[in-house]
This record gives sequence, C-alpha cells and structure tokens, in this order.
Amino acid sequence: MFSLPLRGNAHLRPLETWHAEEFADHLDRAREHIRPWVGPAFVTDDLDGARATLSRYAERQAADGARLYGIWLDGTLVGGVMFVDFNAAMGSCEVGCWLEPAAEGHGLITEACRHLLDWAFTARGMHRAEWHCRADNERSAAVAKRLGMTLEGVRREYWPYGGTRHDKEAWAILAPEWRADRG
Repeated sequence: MFSLPLRGNAHLRPLETWHAEEFADHLDRAREHIRPWVGPAFVTDDLDGARATLSRYAERQAADGARLYGIWLDGTLVGGVMFVDFNAAMGSCEVGCWLEPAAEGHGLITEACRHLLDWAFTARGMHRAEWHCRADNERSAAVAKRLGMTLEGVRREYWPYGGTRHDKEAWAILAPEWRADRG
C-alpha cells in the first residue's frame, strides 16, 4: 500500500473495500454536507451501502475504469478524490472529490488532485482530464481553476437534486497544458 503525504498530517491512500466501516463513519459526518454536490449512488446511509460503493470502485479499478483514494487527516478519513471515469483507450478521465466540513480550507483536495493528474498524464499517458460540478458549487469550481482547468461549457438543468434541476459545469485540462503549467 502507498501513502502520499499532503499538507500537515494529511495523507492520500487508496480507499478500498476493507475500509467500509471507516468510510461509513466518515459518511455519517459528511453525508448532509456532500449530498447536494456528489452523485446519489455515492452517498450511502449505512455500512452495507458504504461497502457496496467501495466494491463498485474496486471492480471498476480492476477493469481500469475508475479509482478511489481517501484523504486521512490526523489518522481520520475526512474525504477523498477519485477518477470518476478513466478511459485509457480514449486517453481521457474525469476527476472528482468530496470532503467533510472539518477538513475544508486546507488545500487538501487541490493537492490530492494534483497527484492524480500527474499520475494520469505522466504514468498513464492521458491526454484530457475533466472536472464536472454543479454550477453553483463555487468551492468545486475554484479547485478546477487552481488545477489550471478551463471551463468548457455548461449543461443546463442537468443535475437533479431536491426537486430542482441544476446546471452542471464541465471543466478540462489537456496534457500539454498540464505539462506547461508544471514545467
């Protein structure tokens, strides 16, 4: 297993099925905070749901289609980042994130996503990385901007939540842009 240091006492590690209890506890702290911003299948309400979410990502990772990583702060799971989609044949991927309120404002998501994008562009040869978020999620859009992504468009009334349909932004960065920005 690997663990990448982030800021302070934070670390990025694979989030796997055997973390189901820890993931369920984390979701108990984060559920209502993240529910409006992430897909409904991700936010579960019990241990079985947490295990099912982690198992889905494990299966998709085994097929080289997605990956899930947790962020631990002072030994406690506080959020994570993921490849929501990973398509090596097309050379494109989508990065996503979630974080509980107590861990916000420390740059953990931006730094963790930089690790994912470095790996995708350098080790795996991806050409394009995307970031999708609700148009009213200013914190998420700010991460995309810090990662050097460009807002490519808005899908109007794409995201249903709470009886309302919300616009969804699509951000992206290309490998040459990433390398130039890192260089």
